[in-house]
Amino acid sequence: MQKVHIIGTGLGYADLSPARLKLIDQAQILVGGKRQLSWFELHPGLKIEIKPPVDDIIRNIQEWMNSRRVVVLTSGDPLFYGIGRRLIRDLGADNVEIHPNMSVMSAAFARIKHSWEDAAWVSLHARPVHTLLPALAGNRPLFVYTDGQNSPVKVAEILEQYCPDRWRMCVLERLGRDDERVRWLDPAEAVGESFLEPNALILQPDFEGRGAAHELNLGTPDEHYVHQEGMITKSEVRAVTLARLGLNPESVFWDLGSGSGAIAVEACLFVTRGMVVAVEKNPDRLAQIRENLLRFQTPHVKVLQLNLPEGMDDLPDPDRVFIGGGGPDLSEIIRISAKRLIPGGRIVLNLVVLETLNRALETIKELGMKPEVVQVQISRGQEMPGGIRLSAGNPVFILSASKKKDK
Repeated sequence: MQKVHIIGTGLGYADLSPARLKLIDQAQILVGGKRQLSWFELHPGLKIEIKPPVDDIIRNIQEWMNSRRVVVLTSGDPLFYGIGRRLIRDLGADNVEIHPNMSVMSAAFARIKHSWEDAAWVSLHARPVHTLLPALAGNRPLFVYTDGQNSPVKVAEILEQYCPDRWRMCVLERLGRDDERVRWLDPAEAVGESFLEPNALILQPDFEGRGAAHELNLGTPDEHYVHQEGMITKSEVRAVTLARLGLNPESVFWDLGSGSGAIAVEACLFVTRGMVVAVEKNPDRLAQIRENLLRFQTPHVKVLQLNLPEGMDDLPDPDRVFIGGGGPDLSEIIRISAKRLIPGGRIVLNLVVLETLNRALETIKELGMKPEVVQVQISRGQEMPGGIRLSAGNPVFILSASKKKDK
């Protein structure tokens, strides 16, 4: 069996090294995009264009590799939003060789002469344009892979709708080609423009803009949030709670009894492609949640006014649930949450009253879940005439339990 060589072509033919050109020359079957194959019109091997459905091409490669030398050409870097990961999975890691190259992202930041070590990135290829919104939460430079549907104009419309005056756009058109163009625009300007394809974007936070957002971190200080006095999960407790939740980029997360929305807002640091739902019954607190979403540029959080447990059946199935309230209906809220939770999912509760903790523990055990309890008690330093004393806050019990995975 021959190993399949997966070669990144960077921005174009000029980015191919002599060693990689030699591998291409030796190929009996050359697989790639239309543009990559056009560079090798005189190549004697069989040339196969990558186009949907990709499954058919991969099945053919699996057959060809038994007796022939196959080279796959991919734009940019094969392992950065390229076909490389799929080929490793389907062909087996031992059966492929990856030859990396410059990614469009690294080239884009080189064009604007800006380090990208602190940047985030998101791909809109064949995804809803609103996929962009969670990625805006970090308030740091953001690279965006666009496609024919999710164009710079569509992105500009999203920015204008949800966070006007907070971002500038750098549109990079046809990178590496003779008609390459790099332009800085305000989103309002970009809405009325037309752009060459393919293109990509760098979004730069405009901290001097009228709508500059607060910086969002794990355990953001309480005073940065709008909240009713005391009606917020304290920053240190918030950090431990989010650690116990173990959110991931794809999570569907319910924040039940959201209060100020601080847990939902900071969940956006972790949930970048999934969904965050904040549920609250109090109209005043709902207004505070929405204000905090604007403050921290996380408007993609879905906010619902529900008097729990009513309405829970209409929520999407979660893999993580946080319960910050519940009152006399707490046990029923836990039961419904556990029923809807996907296998392997996790529930976390913050409780301050021993009787409520006992009731929650009994319910969790009745459901066949193994509870874990930690107590968090924070003391904060206060200035006194002779020095600093520690002022103790109320202890909080953090109860968590996971649903068994399917066998």
